Order: sequence, then C-alpha cells, then structure tokens
Amino acid sequence: MTTATTDRFAKAFAAFDDYHRKDPNLEHSNGQEVPKELLYAQRMTDRLSRFAPGADEYIKLAARCQHIGRWEIPREKYPMDKKGYLQWRNEEKIYHTKIAGPILTACGYDAKTIDKVNFLLLKKELFTNAATQLLEDVVCLVFVEFYLEEFAAKHEDEKVVDILRKTIHKMTPAAIAEVGKIPLSEKMKTLIHKAASAE
Repeated sequence: MTTATTDRFAKAFAAFDDYHRKDPNLEHSNGQEVPKELLYAQRMTDRLSRFAPGADEYIKLAARCQHIGRWEIPREKYPMDKKGYLQWRNEEKIYHTKIAGPILTACGYDAKTIDKVNFLLLKKELFTNAATQLLEDVVCLVFVEFYLEEFAAKHEDEKVVDILRKTIHKMTPAAIAEVGKIPLSEKMKTLIHKAASAE
C-alpha cells in the first residue's frame, strides 16, 4: 500500500470502530467490558488476517464493518420465526451498506471500492464469488470459535447440529479444515462431527 492508501485504510478502520463503540450491548473480553460489535469486528479482522493474509483491501474493509449498526434494528422488530429472521437479516445487510458507504467516502475511497464493499455486505453471489465466499468463511469461523458455545447453551443439541450443518454447507473445504484447529470443548467437537456426518 502507498502512504495515502494506508492512511485512508487506517482512517476507515478507526471510523468503523468509533461507530461500533456506540453499541450499548457489552461483552466480557480479557477482563474488560467491550461493545459487542466492536469486539466482533476485531475478531473478524483477526480471523481474516490469519485465514487469508493476502486478502484484498476491500475484503478487509467489509470484514471490519460486517455488523456495523446491527443493534439499531432489533431482532424483535420482526416475527420470531424463520421468515421474520430472514426479513431482519436482509434489512440489516442493506442498513450496513448505508452506514459503511458514507464512512468510506469520507475516508477518501472511490465509488468502485465502495461498491465492492457493499457487494460483500449484501452477501451477493455466495458460492460463486470468491470474495463473498471468503468473507462467509471468516464469518463461519468466527461463529464457531467465539459464539458456538454460547449458542449451544441456549438450544437443544438437535437444533445446534442443524445450524452447524447449514454453517458447514456454506464453507469451503479450506475453512472446514481450519475448524479443526480451533480449541473447542469435547461436546462442541461431537456436535460438529454429527453435523459434518449429516452433510
């Protein structure tokens, strides 16, 4: 990256994180309370840097703002069923682009780059677009590493296995192999094995 590119990249990350800090939902991490979506953004960046260190700049930007403003559209706004969940997720994706776009413009990014970031935030062409697939791989890896245990504690094993089966279906072989390197409880390993066997 040139100095100018590095500067705008750093500014974008800082601006995204400033927005993430508005999240009133806190999560405990390393002895302190951290805004939930700020922590999620940091985890996304860390996982991307380890899984695909050579990822393009726009993918790194999309990973950092994947959930930007997520708390501003409550899940409870929609029916608590599958249809309601999908409606919520679709509105969320559009909302993320509406926040991220102006931030990237203010940081000096051109329309082409912003369109690429928005393309990823909208999860377009999953399974056929390599960049979208990479972001999805990272999303799934972050879920397994940091959020699976909490999710499993709230649901019956059968539902957890079903969610894991769907998660595995969205991942590339390289990402699935990466799951094996994540330290997990024996129970989570068992549930993942059951989900993988059901694929």
